Amino acid sequence: MTPPVPDQRTPTGQVRIVLVDDHAIVRHGLRSVLEREEDLHVVGEAATAAEAVDVVAAARPHVVLLDLKLSTGDNTEGLHLCGRLTELHPGLGVLVLTTFLDGGLVVEAIHRGARGYVVKDVDTTELVRSIRAVARRESSFDSRSAAAMVESMNSPSSDPRLTERELIVLRQLAHGLSNRDIGAKLFISETTVKFHVRNIMRKLTATSRAEAVYEASKLHLI
Repeated sequence: MTPPVPDQRTPTGQVRIVLVDDHAIVRHGLRSVLEREEDLHVVGEAATAAEAVDVVAAARPHVVLLDLKLSTGDNTEGLHLCGRLTELHPGLGVLVLTTFLDGGLVVEAIHRGARGYVVKDVDTTELVRSIRAVARRESSFDSRSAAAMVESMNSPSSDPRLTERELIVLRQLAHGLSNRDIGAKLFISETTVKFHVRNIMRKLTATSRAEAVYEASKLHLI
């Protein structure tokens, strides 16, 4: 059920924020922290991707604070949601707030329209600074996310730095399994498998699944 959207009337100059996280206690804690700031106002919350689309459309926030891991237990749902929200609302600022610290995820989030990326144990001052920066249409990353992104972007092609889940999917590719079969075996959706396969091929600079397996074998990844 989509949570009710609070009163949309906010004073001029305030930053309107929607919280997207599947844990109610996390959303409650964030709301309590953020609303101590006079210029920050939480205008909506969502626990799922579907709820987020509805709440953002109704509440018209300046910033969405988005956790990548939602109901599916996989960060891909959050990435897909990021891309959908920024496509539907071009002026929207998405700030990823998550427990996942991976350079590839940071880069992928930016490719999908996010303006910033911070990890959940960031201190309150840094989080507030990031929200205000994103609201000004600037980019913002905490120091660890920025370092992970730079490291990922500077990694040579001989070191593709596949994630643990990508390596698992890659091994299934090597056994000749289809996307549907891989999804059934790993208990993830076929769409999620396609997302991982696309990332694997990009990181290995491969143009086909067979080439990806071949390149991975040369790098002793499988």
